Amino acid sequence: MIPGVLLVLAVCLCLYTYAGYPAIVKLLSVGRRAPLARKAPVASLPPPRHSISVTLPVYNEAAVIAATLERILAVDYPVDRRQILVVSDASTDGTDEIVARFADRGVALLRLPRRQGKTAAENAARLHLTGEIIINTDASVRIHPDAFAHLVAAFADRSVGVASGRDVSVTNVQAQANRANSGEAAYTGYEMWIRDLETAVDGIVGASGCLYAIRADLHMLPVPEGLSRDFAAALTAREHGLRAVSVAAAVCYVPRAASLRQEYRRKVRTITRGIATLVHKRALLNPFRYGAFAWMLFSHKVCRWLVPWALLLFVAAMGALALTSGWARALLGAVAVPGALAGIAWFWPEGQGMPRLLALPAFVAVGNIAVLHAWLRVLVGRSAPVWEPTRRGPLPSNVAR
Repeated sequence: MIPGVLLVLAVCLCLYTYAGYPAIVKLLSVGRRAPLARKAPVASLPPPRHSISVTLPVYNEAAVIAATLERILAVDYPVDRRQILVVSDASTDGTDEIVARFADRGVALLRLPRRQGKTAAENAARLHLTGEIIINTDASVRIHPDAFAHLVAAFADRSVGVASGRDVSVTNVQAQANRANSGEAAYTGYEMWIRDLETAVDGIVGASGCLYAIRADLHMLPVPEGLSRDFAAALTAREHGLRAVSVAAAVCYVPRAASLRQEYRRKVRTITRGIATLVHKRALLNPFRYGAFAWMLFSHKVCRWLVPWALLLFVAAMGALALTSGWARALLGAVAVPGALAGIAWFWPEGQGMPRLLALPAFVAVGNIAVLHAWLRVLVGRSAPVWEPTRRGPLPSNVAR
């Protein structure tokens, strides 16, 4: 009796998280404000009136920082309304010297005396920012030339406090043939679709760390160094009665990690910080005060972080039922397949193609194991690992042109 109930509860949580919640948000989005246009031409936008500050926290990015700054400088936004600030988290590989070469083109450098992590770097930058809108991005991504204009245009709606870019997962040139992490593309597309739906209903519950913009007065509010500032941005906006939205036309091309092992380490770090951030902002889970947003936050974040525990519960219940039931033994064998796929993908040689049918289930399985690892860190009181930017490698030259 008890194993059967536990089995049903575990299955219901998984189905609700990945299918039920998106279906409900889809229904609620019908007839509501449409997501910001995906292909609206920049010429159709009002002339830029906001000044912006672009912040770029970096740690040992000498291999890519020059190309990244060239792309940011090429973004379509008036130079007299744009500040660019690179915050070096005590880089040791020559990153600072490369950034210094861009000083005469309007790029400023703020070097931290010791390594403190990404959030600490972003906190340190606040006193040096002059823009009305702060745009935060990452050294490893490639921003579409129109992205800043679309992000800033979103703030014409006074109810918007945060505008998040649209991540597009692409293969980097060093791993063209390696599909060990190609499941990331499908998962990223799924996540962006849900953010579009949430934007139409009541706003997204977390911004993209690769590219997002925030009103300066919100950005100046303190965020503890152990938390995730991009996730906290959307939550802070809601605390102040504003929405966070996903801007489909503000495209940011994100190179996939070279392997699932690299992606696993990134997920453990970001999810550990994400859980800590939500604990810090737990008042937003109160539906009596925050209404539909509290439900969306619980469904999108908490439920996803509970799925691995539900899967463990599922396996335990199936194990108990398998002692007396043939169908349970057969099903238990079937659910072992994703774990086996994850193991195969984990040791798959980099640079060698992987069957597409293997990539997505392996990516999801490894992602859920990373969530468990993050939970264990939180439960034993260990903070997230020190920020180590994911070395994603360069993108093909024709991307984002």
